[in-house]
Amino acid sequence: MYTEVDIRKLAWQCRRGMLELDILLEPFAKEAFSELSEDDQDRFVKLLACEDQDLFVWFMERDVPEDPDLQRIVRIILERVQPA
Repeated sequence: MYTEVDIRKLAWQCRRGMLELDILLEPFAKEAFSELSEDDQDRFVKLLACEDQDLFVWFMERDVPEDPDLQRIVRIILERVQPA
């Protein structure tokens, strides 16, 4: 279980230095992270350990992560900002 302090730290880690990533990740951490299942929260933490270049390519939908866990959390984030 992640505490409010943990979520604030994660939001800080979302500040990547690439505006496109900051716009996606930081609001997601602040607004949606606490609503995720524990498994999906862990996937988000795992995602934050990835390289910015990889994240950018995934979020621009030019490629998908090989790891199914990362595929899932990328899709969750994209669906949040691109509702059907």
